[in-house]
Amino acid sequence: MTMEQMLSAVRSHDGVLELAPQAGSEHPEISWGDFYFYYAPDGRVPRNRQPYATIVTKNYPDDTGSGLDAPDRWRLNLHVGRAIFTDLLGYPPESIAAGVVDYSAEDVFLPHPLYGAYGWVAVVNPGRGTTDRAIDALREAHLADRRRVERRQR
Repeated sequence: MTMEQMLSAVRSHDGVLELAPQAGSEHPEISWGDFYFYYAPDGRVPRNRQPYATIVTKNYPDDTGSGLDAPDRWRLNLHVGRAIFTDLLGYPPESIAAGVVDYSAEDVFLPHPLYGAYGWVAVVNPGRGTTDRAIDALREAHLADRRRVERRQR
């Protein structure tokens, strides 16, 4: 799956807000070229919560294990919660073994290098082995964010 195909899948959800910082924007330079997704039908970037999904295209200073500075590498990150995390990885978030995970592996579900313990999963260059399940997990992450927003509005 290409990054453009994944972006299309994310953009197809109702109420999705895509934040895609570009050069010269008010956003930090390190974020330029990456994508952040929220359930925000009002079209405003939430100030009180994190995105439910991101697509990153480069290494960050504290997140280099995925090797995203190499050509044609990108990573889908999803906040899926404990149950889906456990289903995808075969163990719960609190059981991540530090130093054992190869965060550079492609087309496999991995705990997020920084936020895995909080129910985030990551896939470097989703392909045949992960695309269908990644699309399902993406939909679930979107719906979970929607439920959180609607619950707060009540």
